[in-house]
Amino acid sequence: MKKLLGTLFIIALFAFACTTNTDVKTFINANGYTFMGDSLVTFRTMVIEDGKVKEVGGDELAGEVNGGEVFNLEGKTVLPGLIDAHGHVMGLGFQELNVNLAGIETLEATLDTLKAYAEANPDLEWIQGRGWNQTLWPENEFPTAADLDEVVDDRPVWLTRVDGHAAWANTMAMEMANISKETPDPQGGKIIRDASGQATGVFIDAAENYIAQIIPEPTDQERKLALEKALEKMASEGLTSVHDAGISSQTWELYKDFADQGKMNTRIYAMIGGTGNDFDELSQNGPIDSYANDRLALRSVKISADGALGSRGAAMKEPYSDDPGNRGLLFYEQEELNQMVDKSISNGYQTNIHAIGDRANDVVLDAFEQAIEEFGDQGLRHRIEHAQIVSLSDIPRFKELGIIASMQATHATSDMNMAEDRVGPDRIEGGYAWQKFLDQGTIIANGSDFPVEHVNPFYGLYSSVTRQDHEGNPPEGWYAEEALSREETFRSFTIDAAYAAHQEDVLGSLEPGKWADFIVIDRDFFEVPAIEIWQTEVLQTWVAGEKVFGN
Repeated sequence: MKKLLGTLFIIALFAFACTTNTDVKTFINANGYTFMGDSLVTFRTMVIEDGKVKEVGGDELAGEVNGGEVFNLEGKTVLPGLIDAHGHVMGLGFQELNVNLAGIETLEATLDTLKAYAEANPDLEWIQGRGWNQTLWPENEFPTAADLDEVVDDRPVWLTRVDGHAAWANTMAMEMANISKETPDPQGGKIIRDASGQATGVFIDAAENYIAQIIPEPTDQERKLALEKALEKMASEGLTSVHDAGISSQTWELYKDFADQGKMNTRIYAMIGGTGNDFDELSQNGPIDSYANDRLALRSVKISADGALGSRGAAMKEPYSDDPGNRGLLFYEQEELNQMVDKSISNGYQTNIHAIGDRANDVVLDAFEQAIEEFGDQGLRHRIEHAQIVSLSDIPRFKELGIIASMQATHATSDMNMAEDRVGPDRIEGGYAWQKFLDQGTIIANGSDFPVEHVNPFYGLYSSVTRQDHEGNPPEGWYAEEALSREETFRSFTIDAAYAAHQEDVLGSLEPGKWADFIVIDRDFFEVPAIEIWQTEVLQTWVAGEKVFGN
């Protein structure tokens, strides 16, 4: 009887052990880097249990682990998964589906690419794409509908500029939208016209809606395919989390559907687009701090205060240096912006406002100041997205108001060919002023603004450190005194980006208890010559201890 009871006890103990068995993975021979608190540390071994980091340490840690899988990284570099604090996920997905005109350096080559795409897709009702940038072309002038008509005149064409703040239509598209000489410039928008007042084919900011509103909505299948493409692309570039700057209720439902199916391989911290109907619908039950084990969050709002520098839509206090009489486009008067900010903050949402020009930054800071006076700080960690050209007298206000500067390093290196032309030598002192923000204690959350810039975060890491293009120009760096150290840069793409999303307790570093989101790369970010940083290749991407990219 005693023997039988003993046997039954052993069987029961074995069954209990099986039911409580954990998923353990041990990674050895790593050249690992992570923040531990405020300190940057290295490690050789990392132990993961049930998708979270259990411990990191030296080689001796490997001998202390029993069971589970062992992965020998053979000295390869391991970093916490990189976080892009400002991107547009669906925009990236649709760029993968539509014609991509990014980086093309002549108008002729742009038109050739468009023509080839149109001929390869004869069944498309509309030809759509993104990425053109007239500042790369020798003529450095806005293109026209007549240019497009030369290559596509049998279907409407609508091509968004690289920054998303201007778009280019052919004649058929304008005719379908009933654009005429009498069509007015809307608040916050502008139609580029010829000397007689006729629209030439380029529509800036709010004026884009004249054409955009007549384009058929993507089908559900197209939206799913775009999201799949975006997730695949982000994982391949080493992004384990993205702050999605402005989504609709329809997009949120799509994201939840993917998360419920276990298909959300990059975490998304989503911002509700504006304080209108989508906000009213999505905010009914308040902010969502976490959904599906931190795969999603919806606790912030994105508002845009002005346009972009490249299209001279950024709102400036004084006229553009290269366009006298033009001060850009402020999307809302102060009182209306204040009301939007009040609505967001009073409902408990972090409020993140796009501001590029110095006037827009000033107006946004005023809106935050009055809202904080009325509602208190609440620990919501409000942000200014871009903070691109800021008056020197306004930079300290970020610190005083506790505003996070959500900045995109590659904007500086993409804009350096024209930024000083736009604003002159004095105002550029407050442009892309990363060190001025850091020196006063302002947190910088780094990102790319993809698909405005390339989704590859190592382009941003490189730009932050060098302030040079990929050929190493200018040799000393563009306003190099504003460059970040490698550690500052790394922080801005990891733990500080997580902080900007209220997620520093679960993401942003490989500290015990946090999700095991990490990447394996082909070179040591902290040791390679600076010119090599942008050439870094991601070998593997892991989210919650599961490999989502690589062999």
